[in-house]
Amino acid sequence: MKLPRVILFSIFLQWCFVAGAQSQSLPKIRIGYPSISSRQAQLWIAKDEGIFRKHGLDVELIFLRGGQVAIQALTGGDPPIVTIGNVIIANLQGHDIILVGSVENSYDQSVMVRAGMMSRVEQLKGKRFGISGFGSATHTAALILFKKFNLEPNKDVSFVPTGTGPERLAAMSAGRIDATFFNPSEVPQALKAGFVEIIQMADIGFEVQGSGLATSRSYVKANREIVKSALKAYVEGIYYIFANKQPTLKSLARYMRNNEQDVLDYSYQHYLKRTPKKPYPTMKGIQNMIDMSAPQIPPAKSAKPEQFVDLSFLQELEKEGFFGDMEKRYK
Repeated sequence: MKLPRVILFSIFLQWCFVAGAQSQSLPKIRIGYPSISSRQAQLWIAKDEGIFRKHGLDVELIFLRGGQVAIQALTGGDPPIVTIGNVIIANLQGHDIILVGSVENSYDQSVMVRAGMMSRVEQLKGKRFGISGFGSATHTAALILFKKFNLEPNKDVSFVPTGTGPERLAAMSAGRIDATFFNPSEVPQALKAGFVEIIQMADIGFEVQGSGLATSRSYVKANREIVKSALKAYVEGIYYIFANKQPTLKSLARYMRNNEQDVLDYSYQHYLKRTPKKPYPTMKGIQNMIDMSAPQIPPAKSAKPEQFVDLSFLQELEKEGFFGDMEKRYK
């Protein structure tokens, strides 16, 4: 039997009311990310595939242009959760921020140079090296690289702050810098522009604490369940990516604003190769960064890795069997 139109309309209105009420009942939160890189893919997927909503959050993702901007936003409390890689230095400088999870225990940038200029890191001597900004993850990575190859910053190699990856690509194309870092999502474009890769940071054998999910201790104290829900979505986003290539490529194309198949495939494969499914911060990597900071930041001399993290959320997920559930769901 066909239902009268008035009944159908009434059902439709009730459905809209319920859907609207459910939407309004979810806590709204902004989460920031500082780079257009596949390293952020678990956030993008969690948003696009409704994983944040599944875990009870109405999330707005905010692009924050570079690590310095992300730190400033996080310490200002908006957004209250950000994915960043320079938590240790910011914490040592007096900002009450911590990591609750991490997907990077070594920097995954590639060192790229203008063609014909050099083929080895040692040949960077006398050259101009582009970074996104002083105090950024690219700045820290460059300091690690130079120390590894006995190059003295500002004496052997000069730093040139040049902005985000696309801006560094433009700067190198224009000859304003001789070398810089590109993340996995940018490497194919850099190769097409004629630049040459001389080393990958992950291959120099130096463990660091890189990109992770960060917040403040004060926010954790006041909003523990929101932080836990955000981390659960963050983790499920990782598992989803490993099991679902095509939807992941779609999200990568959207947020990276790039539909070139080689760029998307390279980014996806690199993500699978370098990303842990259990995103624990690296205590060794944190200690390495503390040691690096000690000459310039006195509080680093007495710092311990534990002060930069809150592992209780991941430990709770372990006890609750969350990771086991993810393994079963995303075979």
